[in-house]
Amino acid sequence: MRNNNQYKNQKMVNDKRLAAFAKLLDIMDELREKCPWDRKQTFESLRSNTVEETYELVDAIIKNDLNEIRKELGDLLLHIVFYAKIGSETGKFDITDVINGICEKLVYRHPHVFGNTDVNDDPNEVIKNWEQLKLKEKDGNKTVLSGVPAALPALIKANRIQEKASAAGFDWDNRSQVWEKVVEECNEICEEIESKNYKRLEQEFGDLIFAIVNAARLYEIDPETALERTNRKFMHRFEYLEQKTIKQGRMLKTMTLDEMNEIWEEAKKFDEI
Repeated sequence: MRNNNQYKNQKMVNDKRLAAFAKLLDIMDELREKCPWDRKQTFESLRSNTVEETYELVDAIIKNDLNEIRKELGDLLLHIVFYAKIGSETGKFDITDVINGICEKLVYRHPHVFGNTDVNDDPNEVIKNWEQLKLKEKDGNKTVLSGVPAALPALIKANRIQEKASAAGFDWDNRSQVWEKVVEECNEICEEIESKNYKRLEQEFGDLIFAIVNAARLYEIDPETALERTNRKFMHRFEYLEQKTIKQGRMLKTMTLDEMNEIWEEAKKFDEI
């Protein structure tokens, strides 16, 4: 009896999902036909807005603002439906093709769920298996790193490159070994500072940042999120410093570093992240 009730409840949930999605598709059809702005849009014209919406979702996730996450997911879903609608007008694909495509991909790349592959309940094994299956899908001209989008921000791209290389077996035997590389890159920067060779110095800074990103990955820290939290922390403390200085009728330029640091230490007590 309980199983039957569970089935009915799940069916009701699924019916609501389908109805909500169908409503969105109907609205998109109306907008594309009757709204001058929506009618004018193309893949290219929507691209920058999609990037913006993606970053707004990321921002909401970092803030852990569940209400904003819900809203931003809706905005991003609208873009997916919009692209699919434009695709249907070209006769190349529609939303059904998009959904079926991702369903097929998920089933194929999760043989430990939908097949007989054993990953020993290890997420890292899942990632390695995922990357190996992706390579099988590609033609002979594709490589492990060819799937990394060129337009990714450098920090995110570095992390993605290292994840893919690791999944292919190119990684440290022990994650603590990465710190030797970090120290090595720091020392090379110091050497280049003495040489005053700007191009080499830029290269060494890049190597150091790449090594730090690698260390973060190995310790299961997302470097983009970590850096953004530090950005926010710095901004919060600096704004506190500015406001406190203004209240004192002073200017930062006239203060000593020790005087500013005293207020900075005070600001740490009010960190919100």
